[in-house]
Amino acid sequence: MDYRYSKFDPRKLALQKLLDQLQNIFNQLILQTNGDVEEALEYLEYFGERYGFFNESFTIEDFKKYLEKDRQIQKAAGGGVELTRKGEQVIRSAALENIFSSLRKDSAGNHRVPDSGVGGERLPETRGFQFGDSVDLIHPTATLSNAIKRAGIDDLSIVEEDFEVFETEHTSSCATVLMVDVSHSMILYGEDRITPAKQVALALTELINTRYPKDSVDVVLFGDEAWEVSKDELPYIGVGPFHTNTRAGLQLAQLILRKKKQVNRQIFMVTDGKPSALTERDGSIYKNPIGLDRRVVNKTLDEAANCRRLNIPVTTFMLTDDPTLVHFIERFTQANRGRAYYSQPDKLGSFVFVDYIKNRRRNIR
Repeated sequence: MDYRYSKFDPRKLALQKLLDQLQNIFNQLILQTNGDVEEALEYLEYFGERYGFFNESFTIEDFKKYLEKDRQIQKAAGGGVELTRKGEQVIRSAALENIFSSLRKDSAGNHRVPDSGVGGERLPETRGFQFGDSVDLIHPTATLSNAIKRAGIDDLSIVEEDFEVFETEHTSSCATVLMVDVSHSMILYGEDRITPAKQVALALTELINTRYPKDSVDVVLFGDEAWEVSKDELPYIGVGPFHTNTRAGLQLAQLILRKKKQVNRQIFMVTDGKPSALTERDGSIYKNPIGLDRRVVNKTLDEAANCRRLNIPVTTFMLTDDPTLVHFIERFTQANRGRAYYSQPDKLGSFVFVDYIKNRRRNIR
């Protein structure tokens, strides 16, 4: 290995730290402005003037040039500036890194190790060698013992049937649909719940696409209606003047999962409100934001039960502790036989990732 040495320059180190800090703030602002680069940079300039990020030696224009040179932003066809494909990738990677770094070291979600592996934990049980098994799994003592039993100590030799390998805990493929509530309540009373929800969606898609290539993840937004979005659209999604049509989201999620070939299927639902809308047979939307409408609730619970019959567990991440809504989620979880978590927005990512990584393991015997 070749090493290159140069004189330590504290100014370069300070500049790199500043760039890292500005990048982190910019990433958060991009999510809060629904992917509007110009608005995010305006906010960054304001914060920079207020908290002293910039000075004569490094200005907001210098940071813009850095983003352009790194190919994270580019001039838009209709004027202005927009994210590039690389910029969107940076946002997803940053969301993933941010959530993993927030997990405790002993958490089930913090699964990275410095060495590569075959994708499964080694178990104490052993079995005979099969074509395709990694040589790293060979049990030397058991293999040698088999050879001695077969030929004796005086004529020791090892043939294929002598080899014995450790069993491993495999991670079977899994298809996941992440449902994100984009109703108006996600920003109601000045509390931003949609930004952490978007961060989770970005991080989850990046996690699965890069580290679990046999898995799939699809994202469904639900407000008055439900619709699917691609991973490239995630930085740009925002809430609307919508009610909460949970049933429509579940129906679309099931439709997506029926087409998947993965062994396991599951739904993650991030929401902060009660179901308050239904799609009628004629396509019209029935809405009732007052209280828990019995008709809306019952239809939603029916859909949760239908997911159970299809062996699709729903894990709900509820961003509220309102007793009435908690009671509804308890009924919903009972109907589906799934799981529910009640968390604050800043804890949402940890809950989702611990649960995803922990519950996708399957021991194949």
